[in-house]
Amino acid sequence: MKITISCGNVFRDAGIEEPEATKLMLRADLAIFLRKEIRRRNLTQKDAAKLVGVSQPRISDLVNHKIEKFSIDTLIVMLSKLGLMVDFSVKKIDGPRTVRVKERREKQTT
Repeated sequence: MKITISCGNVFRDAGIEEPEATKLMLRADLAIFLRKEIRRRNLTQKDAAKLVGVSQPRISDLVNHKIEKFSIDTLIVMLSKLGLMVDFSVKKIDGPRTVRVKERREKQTT
């Protein structure tokens, strides 16, 4: 049996060239964070749609992994409307890829 080590990006592993593979991986990561946050809050698709300002069918597309229907910008805006902030790390292509999403903390006034 031949084992091939992943480069860390399933799209590159599948033969998709850069920079498209990185954009697809970023979009997939953002969509995963969105789905996890919706699930963590136990939101219905209708309630999630209201919170992020899209239609329920758009949330259905997200939940059903139709990430090709979402731009990176749209996903970032949707995360922001859920109180999350996207924080990127840029590394050499042969290094590990990370995308972090942080919960936005409101500044306290005294």
